Amino acid sequence: MTSAFSAVPTVSREAGRRANVAGLGLIGGSIAAALTERGWVVVGDDLVDQRVQRAIEMGIIAVGGTDPGAEITFVATPVLALAQRVARALAETSGVVTDVGSVKTGVATAITDPRFIGGHPMAGSELEGLDGADGSMFEGAVWVLTPTDHTDDATFATVAAVVADLGADVVALPPERHDQVVAVISHVPHLTAATLMGLASDRAEEHAALLRLAAGGFRDMTRIASGHPAIWLDICAENRPAIVSALDGLIVGLQEMREFVAADDRPRLLHRLQRAREARANLPTRGTQPEELSEIRIPIPDRPGAAAQIFTLAAELGVNVDSFEVVHSVEGNRGVAVVLVDASAADLYRGGLIARGYRPSVHRLG
Repeated sequence: MTSAFSAVPTVSREAGRRANVAGLGLIGGSIAAALTERGWVVVGDDLVDQRVQRAIEMGIIAVGGTDPGAEITFVATPVLALAQRVARALAETSGVVTDVGSVKTGVATAITDPRFIGGHPMAGSELEGLDGADGSMFEGAVWVLTPTDHTDDATFATVAAVVADLGADVVALPPERHDQVVAVISHVPHLTAATLMGLASDRAEEHAALLRLAAGGFRDMTRIASGHPAIWLDICAENRPAIVSALDGLIVGLQEMREFVAADDRPRLLHRLQRAREARANLPTRGTQPEELSEIRIPIPDRPGAAAQIFTLAAELGVNVDSFEVVHSVEGNRGVAVVLVDASAADLYRGGLIARGYRPSVHRLG
């Protein structure tokens, strides 16, 4: 493994913004590439020295090791190793630290340093490791941040700004809520896709043409089953309660579907299918035009977690945050959060903020 205090002779304070990436797999490599493309000087670390050398040769990191003075460190190790690696990064660097694991409760419970905030970019590739590293991977993707009562507002603002600059849409959720949500929208779908592929493979032994006919919707639905299997062992172990709960819900739903089909209960089957179609049509999409946005300026109260709560509230209310930044107030050194949201949701969001002690002002851009 590359030494944590390896010399970083090519990194100077004048070189540009500086970042560390610990773990140079698919996501870590993509973060490093995205930062490098934006002019950052990135120092990379990995358990496999050959991977560090390859990342240097690819031009996505400047040098191997850890830069103690880096502004931000991304930890992109397997989920069971996150807490230990995050603690090490906090001890060895002076900047903020975040991670990219798909399970958040464990690391959030283990790490209480105000310079840390958990994160999870909802992006990926069927390719593995540095072969799939892509600096544009996060453009248009949702990147969840999971602040806790320990998270410093400056930490949240810094990480949110860097992530947004990578092209991602920032959403804030409490760690436990994040794990419940991703169990439904990510973890269980992967297990379901794997189960469907197993069913198709088993039946293919009886019907040789089955897999050749398995195209269209079946291929789309099971695409995620092509992901790297090994990482799912740790994910299922780390997020076991939420995944089991979501699987229980899926099993109940499938049992109901079975009963509708077996009984030829067309009205109830039609109702279930229509409800699913309507829910699918209501999934959020990108493409909001400036004239459809409202700017909300929110003075940040002098209390811990106030900036992060602004984002968490948006997620709770189902309000999409199109842009977020923290500026200095003309009245002093307190920060002001400047948030862009869909104009149609501005009043709902404003009301929620007022109810929680904020004093927002709203300005329609269009």
